[in-house]
Amino acid sequence: MCNFSNFFDLKILEKIIDFFQKFITVINPLEYRFDMAVKPHLNMIVTGHIDNGKSTTMGHFLMDLGVVDERTIAAHGAESEKTGKGDTFKYAWVMDNIKDERERGITIDLAFQKFETPKYFFTLIDAPGHRDFIKNMITGASEADAAILVLSAKEGETDTATAAGGQAREHAFLLKTLGVGQLIVAINKMDAVDYKEAAFKAAKEKGEKLVRSVGYKLENVPFIPISGWKGDNLVKKSDAMAWYTGKTLLQAFDDFTIPEKPIGKPLRVPIQDVYTITGVGTVPVGRVETGVMKAGQKIIVMPSGALGEIKSIETHHTEMPTAEAGDNIGFNLRGIEKKDIKRGDVLGTPDAPPKVAKEFKAQIIIIHHPTAIAPGYTPVMHCHTAQVAATVTEFLQKINPATGAVEEENPKFLKVGDAAIVKIRPVRPTCVETFQEFPEMGRFALRDMGATIAAGIIKEITEEFKP
Repeated sequence: MCNFSNFFDLKILEKIIDFFQKFITVINPLEYRFDMAVKPHLNMIVTGHIDNGKSTTMGHFLMDLGVVDERTIAAHGAESEKTGKGDTFKYAWVMDNIKDERERGITIDLAFQKFETPKYFFTLIDAPGHRDFIKNMITGASEADAAILVLSAKEGETDTATAAGGQAREHAFLLKTLGVGQLIVAINKMDAVDYKEAAFKAAKEKGEKLVRSVGYKLENVPFIPISGWKGDNLVKKSDAMAWYTGKTLLQAFDDFTIPEKPIGKPLRVPIQDVYTITGVGTVPVGRVETGVMKAGQKIIVMPSGALGEIKSIETHHTEMPTAEAGDNIGFNLRGIEKKDIKRGDVLGTPDAPPKVAKEFKAQIIIIHHPTAIAPGYTPVMHCHTAQVAATVTEFLQKINPATGAVEEENPKFLKVGDAAIVKIRPVRPTCVETFQEFPEMGRFALRDMGATIAAGIIKEITEEFKP
């Protein structure tokens, strides 16, 4: 297994691709309301291999916390029995709201819930584990400040999840490369192994190998034995695992910290979607990645170069005079029509407009490919909210992933585990920034064949587009 913790000597792997692909969901992010004046807010994503119990765990957690009442759970159980699945999905369906998910028994889209701990308000994002829906998992990870990775204590299940091609392995890598620096690993299904410490230790050892390989420091990653089905160690300490003296899932959540906000940088707001609201007009939605946005502020939308003014800003149904880095917002624009702004565009100020690249130089690592890639390869690039086909036009240097030293000039191909300096040309001019100036906007992933092929950072814009 490639040791990703050595990639990019200057700790760059710890920060690759902070946030890309924002809220691809049928749910309007403005629907989630928090009294953020009282407690700090964190976005947390639940990830892991299909059938390892992510949705069940969080459904039971929310019931034990009092966010969902037992009557709702009972109703889900009755509905589940009608499908011929018994009451297996009574907890999972707290998060799985889409009819097709219930019929198939898997999580397809992102599901959102809110809950409160003694220290924080959380938006909980339940992500799909099935490979077919990995794009939606990426969406959730791009919004997350922290994550739970759910593994299974049952023999063989964690082996499948953490092996090459396993969803837990891909999720762990994406979490790290997406900039999710805070992680809890929950070893689920302890009830299925009679709550034996040996089973927990065996699964934990495999989980430790996985999270270490993608660059997390083990001393910062708690491993918690749980039963999502029975409720052990979710909110209350389990009587069945006296050998475990650590924290419950709920207690561990309050050990997370609030990330520092880059509010001193120029404004950058990648557009996630654009809505037309009756009586209001055109309302783009996005996350402020850097800087501060103010009502009445003059803005520019790139790459179109359209100029306008911020009329009003809203978050969680509340109008606000300003928004800063980290805020998910909707805003009304004066002077800009819906045709002038779309997903993947970036909003900034006219005095420091977002850059638009026709070509850029990047440092990448190949995560997954059945054979090897050669110059001319054209996967889909995901960078912030932009998704665009992009051709890797030239391999400049193959480098040592541990030291960054040049191993080969102009290599003819790259395979899994290789790191390289390359040139990339999107099929259309795309808003990006260099990693050195805007880490939040200078990270990207390359996807093809339903998998993440490579991840990297933008080192230099070699050909800039001017509208």
